[in-house]
Amino acid sequence: MDDPELYVPFDALSDADLMVDAIYRGGSAGSVADDPLGRLLPVGNQGGFRYKGSVLDKTVRLAVLYTSGFEPDWPDELDEQTGVFTYYGDNRRPGQELHVTRRRGNMLLRDVFAACHASAADRAKVPPILLFAKAGSGGRDVRFRGLLAPGAATLTANDDLQAIWRSTAGKRFQNYQARFTVLDQAVIRRSWLDEVLRGSPLGEACPKPWREWVNGRSYHPLVAPSTKVVRTRDEQLPSDGPGQRMLETIHRFFAPNPHGFERCAVELWRMMSPATGAVDVTRASRDGGRDAVGVYHLGPAADRIAIDFALEAKCYARTNSVGVTDISRLISRLRHRNFGVFVTTSYFHHQAYGEIRADQHPIALICGGDIVDILRRHGHGTPEAVHTWLSTNFADDKGEAQAAIRSANRGRP
Repeated sequence: MDDPELYVPFDALSDADLMVDAIYRGGSAGSVADDPLGRLLPVGNQGGFRYKGSVLDKTVRLAVLYTSGFEPDWPDELDEQTGVFTYYGDNRRPGQELHVTRRRGNMLLRDVFAACHASAADRAKVPPILLFAKAGSGGRDVRFRGLLAPGAATLTANDDLQAIWRSTAGKRFQNYQARFTVLDQAVIRRSWLDEVLRGSPLGEACPKPWREWVNGRSYHPLVAPSTKVVRTRDEQLPSDGPGQRMLETIHRFFAPNPHGFERCAVELWRMMSPATGAVDVTRASRDGGRDAVGVYHLGPAADRIAIDFALEAKCYARTNSVGVTDISRLISRLRHRNFGVFVTTSYFHHQAYGEIRADQHPIALICGGDIVDILRRHGHGTPEAVHTWLSTNFADDKGEAQAAIRSANRGRP
């Protein structure tokens, strides 16, 4: 249960400071007036993009990004280990141009990211952006997640704001994928919010991380390493029906040839780790427990070093866990300065998971929930889209097995 001290009641919102991860209560009237953000800040009570001012006139003084966390096709995500928040724009259906949306959210994204990479004077015009998320599955309570600065120290101008293509019912359209940094500021004082609304965002009450970002595009992220090292079964598997069906689609696709999943696992790992280099998928008859071996590149493009890794894949039903025996085979084959990757469509048994973390084996554990998340981030957010992706990229892996089965059946008396 959440600490009661982290709750701010509805009738106290208008004067409240913003504390990271505090919950701000919604009302109980049963109408849109229950929305806490409209009472907390003068930004309205609807939409993912909310702001004070006009986007068209470039007079926005304060902005709020609100994420419900319940849109699997557009998986907004806060990486608490790095402080980077990924947010998707508001052009989510075919039929309109990238920037012509009702809330003008994509136009706002375009303008603040352009200013981010310009001069300090331009960044001074960027409205402070406050991140809120829906708190719990019911009611209108919201949780404050932090003060956002466009971009990140690790991202280039080509990476922090990208126009990505999606398709629905055979119709293609573009939307923005934006990356922000949650700045290391635990409390946003009401005194600064008042200054911001008066048009003085760099006044006396301005938080140091925001001032340093404006003046020098210096990022000080709020990073929070997890104290939990072993995920539960439920945390490793998707909780929503579409996500579960996505995993079932993969499992059924490779059922005639479980070894065919190995190449798929390599591609899933590439999606998560783009610096992956050459990978050799070993033959099933002599893989010795290693389904693939490859290299991961580190350093500048002109002088990179390659770290070897071994990958193992198990296309299990989500009711069948990966156990100690499965993991031990991979551990036994890791050499000094190598790391391992284990990809499964199911989950890791708590004993195997716990032993890996307790013994500090350098193995990345990719479970069913991780697979669903990465596929959604790459635009394959439905079972149908996953099947199309599989059929396009791995039909040979499935077909070879089916041909072998047919050949074997023909030879039977």
